[in-house]
Amino acid sequence: MNNVPSLCVCDLSDLSEQIKAATKDNHVRAENTQLMLSYQKGQITLPQYKVLLCSLYEIYKALEEELDRNSSHPTVAPIYFPQELARLESLEQDLEHFFGSDWRKRVIVPAATHRYQQRLRQIGRENPELLVAHAYTRYLGDLSGGQVLGKITQKSLGLSSKEGLSFFQFPGVSSPNRFKQLYRSRMNSIELTEQQREAVLEEAVSAFELNIQVFDDLQKMLSVTTETVDQLPTSSSSSFPSSPIMQFTMGVCVALVTIGVGIYSF
Repeated sequence: MNNVPSLCVCDLSDLSEQIKAATKDNHVRAENTQLMLSYQKGQITLPQYKVLLCSLYEIYKALEEELDRNSSHPTVAPIYFPQELARLESLEQDLEHFFGSDWRKRVIVPAATHRYQQRLRQIGRENPELLVAHAYTRYLGDLSGGQVLGKITQKSLGLSSKEGLSFFQFPGVSSPNRFKQLYRSRMNSIELTEQQREAVLEEAVSAFELNIQVFDDLQKMLSVTTETVDQLPTSSSSSFPSSPIMQFTMGVCVALVTIGVGIYSF
């Protein structure tokens, strides 16, 4: 899928530590994109956050549907925690808060998000063990950075309450640190062949590359126009502008911000 560096992590025994070592350089690259630096400085805007939610929704819809479908697979079952980790319902609540009851009609995402969706669907059908890489990087990143990112977002957008910030909240997890320890332990217990383990490590690298592509797409969009989703008609009978450039502009978003900030706290 992507060109990945040679993965030499033979001195590590735990899969979680192997993923961390294999993606170290990708962490740094994602963390230092202009978009991520701006977000960490508290400079995210409401239009950016709205389209962020759109892409997060599509990504998590694909991920969680594939995890559900493969929940009994021997490599997925140990790390399947829908009650504690599922994000889809939270994202639906946030989207309805900002877009209204017809939010489903207003979700447009960029090509990078579609590529990530397609990859998740593909491995769900053909290689369910690779879902482990995406679930680990997504959920543990969310748990690590959720509280901090929620506060940054609330302050940046001037929100008076936590409405619209459900994505960052995990009511089913009383202690993120203890839960992350449990999750790592479960993941490290998964039995994989050497070939499967190498494939999981490569998939984790690919996941970061997909994220970086989304960051880059958004930055390109910002350099082309200052049009925002807030300028769109809100009537359900209105449609998005037909211009492909404008559709791209409105759709491109910060698809996986929590990977850019949260995952570095692993």
